[in-house]
Amino acid sequence: MRPAAGELSFDGAPIAADLTAHRARLAYVGHADAIKGVLTLRENLAFALALSGAPLAALDGALERFDLVPLADSPARFLSAGQRRRLALARLVGSARPLWLLDEPAVGLDAANRALLQAALAEHRASGGIAVLATHGDIDVPAPQVLELGG
Repeated sequence: MRPAAGELSFDGAPIAADLTAHRARLAYVGHADAIKGVLTLRENLAFALALSGAPLAALDGALERFDLVPLADSPARFLSAGQRRRLALARLVGSARPLWLLDEPAVGLDAANRALLQAALAEHRASGGIAVLATHGDIDVPAPQVLELGG
């Protein structure tokens, strides 16, 4: 969508000048996890990484990051909501994109997996990445820049 007013820029350049480049730098996790139930976790992740241009070598590390290796060859249709979210987050980490857009990324995660998400966010930010989160406060992000939207 175009901004209602003003201009959206990334690194000082308007994103409208090269939308293809902007789309190539971002990864999104929202309410729909974009998982094909007939594919295994490994197949889902391999497909997503290929689409994002990420190396398939990132696949195993992404599965490990969210403790999904034991489920890697299971059809995704058997996953719980939390496991589906962890697979979506593994796709995010494996994409190696610098800009993460996250809409309630901790939904369905227990405390241990929220901690894994928080660690992934911290690592991403420490390596120069940007994460934009829409959340109701269930994620601890060190030194965030907060924008509270009024109603």
